[in-house]
Amino acid sequence: MTGPDKEPFELLTHEQQLQHLQSVAQRALPAWGIPEDAELRLLSLSENATYLVTSAASPVRDAAGEPQPVILRVHRTGYHSKNAIRTELAWMKALQAEEKLATPQAVSALNGEIIQTIETPALKESRFAVLFELIPGEAPDESRLIEPFKRLGAVTARMHRHARQWPRPDYFERLIWDFDGCLGAVQLWGDWRDGPGLCADGKVVLENAQVQIEQRLQAYGRNAGKFGLIHADLRLANLLESDGETRVIDFDDAGLGWFMYDLASAVSFIETRADLPELIQAWIEGYRTQGQLSAEDIAEIPTFIMLRRMTLLAWIGSHSKTELAREQGEEFTQGTLKLAARYLQGELLAPPGGEQETP
Repeated sequence: MTGPDKEPFELLTHEQQLQHLQSVAQRALPAWGIPEDAELRLLSLSENATYLVTSAASPVRDAAGEPQPVILRVHRTGYHSKNAIRTELAWMKALQAEEKLATPQAVSALNGEIIQTIETPALKESRFAVLFELIPGEAPDESRLIEPFKRLGAVTARMHRHARQWPRPDYFERLIWDFDGCLGAVQLWGDWRDGPGLCADGKVVLENAQVQIEQRLQAYGRNAGKFGLIHADLRLANLLESDGETRVIDFDDAGLGWFMYDLASAVSFIETRADLPELIQAWIEGYRTQGQLSAEDIAEIPTFIMLRRMTLLAWIGSHSKTELAREQGEEFTQGTLKLAARYLQGELLAPPGGEQETP
């Protein structure tokens, strides 16, 4: 959007946006009985603003009755409806209750609701806010990812198994991560052509990759065994390691998509690592302890990796003010072009200059 079409929030400077989001977070806290002046620490700013909240008035207590830190998520406007958020929280609750997978659980506010609406008349906006329990764990060590990827594969298979049989609520609503949602007519995260530093020659390479992706996905199909409810953002930032267990957080992008897209999202931002084939093999090994993968699924792994990578390039182009986008910058674009060239040659999972490796 440009000029007068921009929302008032978008007209603020980055620093003003941060101050506004902090204000929304502070105003949301009393809904859970937490004072506005509680300690707030911004953990991440992506689609949403996520804060660590520390307060003696925390509604979450340990076995001894001691107050525990909690996570407050302030939602971006216009991204998810209230029913979409309800759907996300319902699936997370069902995964923990029925599949015994530890997921962050939403905390009911004093009014009994898990989703609160915070109004800011000066900006003519309403934002949803959700409070979560904090689950223990540390981010995986990027130098030792083989075992975590095996565990992630197994966890992903369990999530997919649950998704296939979970009775969806009447209010079910989530984004759709199909070709149109990622790269086609809808472009949920924007247009990859806005990626930083993308030149005309680079656009030609990616246009060719997009054509091949679309053709292969059409041939692959989207029956119930291949396409359903997925997490859609299983990157390292959304994984926690605790006592030899890999836990998944941040279901904000969960939606309908190809199950193999969850593998592609697991290697987000690390697709250019030399050990990518080994990481994928570890994920497959773990997945097969809990679920099945066909030869057709395995054959399309490069297509899903390229689909995800170009979707991320679109996100970086449309979220240029975020810290993550600034960190990635033009280097991410150049890495995407190298991956696309190898994908078009059928060598995405092969070491540069080597032959194709089949996981």
